[in-house]
Amino acid sequence: MERLIENKKLVAISPPGPLQAEEHRRAVLLHIGLPILLLFVGTLGGIRFSAIDGSIMFLAPPLICLVFAAALMILILRSGLVRLDGWISEKFSLTQNIIDGITLAALFFASVQVFNSLLPEQGVPFWIVSFCFFWTLWTNLFADLDTKKLLRSLASVFCLAFVVKYLLLANLTKPANEGWISSVINNPGQTAFTWLLDLPQFSAGTGYLQFFTLALFVIALYFLPPSIEE
Repeated sequence: MERLIENKKLVAISPPGPLQAEEHRRAVLLHIGLPILLLFVGTLGGIRFSAIDGSIMFLAPPLICLVFAAALMILILRSGLVRLDGWISEKFSLTQNIIDGITLAALFFASVQVFNSLLPEQGVPFWIVSFCFFWTLWTNLFADLDTKKLLRSLASVFCLAFVVKYLLLANLTKPANEGWISSVINNPGQTAFTWLLDLPQFSAGTGYLQFFTLALFVIALYFLPPSIEE
C-alpha cells in the first residue's frame, strides 16, 4: 500500500512529457500569439507619418478594402489554406469555437488593413491599383486554386502594389517642406505629378513601417494551419 501511494505521488508531481509541452506551446501560439500578431498587423496597416512634421496619422480603410478582404477570405478557404470546419465545428467546445472565431476575425481585420496599406490613398493611382487587386482576386475566384498558387499570386500583387506606392509614387511627390512656387521652379516634374495625381505627402518612415507590416502578415499566414488539430 505504501509503495502504491508513493507511485501515485511520483506520478502526480512528475513534469509533463515532451508531447504535452509541445501541445501547450502550439496552443499558446495559435490562440494567443497568432491573434495578437494579426491584430498588430491590423493596427500598423493604418498608420502613416506626415512628411511635414512627422506626426502620426491613422487612416481608416475605404470600403473597397473590406470587399477585397472578404474576397481574400473566400480564396483562403477555397485554396485550403484554412479549412472552416477545422477551426469552427460542433465537436469543439464553445470556448474553443469563440477563440477560433476571434482568430479568423483578426485575420479578416489584418487583411483589410494590408489592402489599406498598399492602396494609394486617393486620385488616379488609387483606382489603378484597386483595379489590379480586383482583377487578381476576381480571376482567382474562378481558377483552379491551391495554397501555393494563392500565395504566389498574393505575393506578386502585394509586391507590385508596394513598389508602385512606396517607391514609384513616393518619388514622384514633391518635397513637403517646399512651397508651391519654389517647388515649381526647383522640381517642376514632381510638382506636376503631385498636382495631377493628387498624391499625399508621407515621410519615408511610412514605407519602412508598411514593409514591416506586410512581412508580419506573410509570417502570420505561414503559421496559420489549415486546422487547429493539425
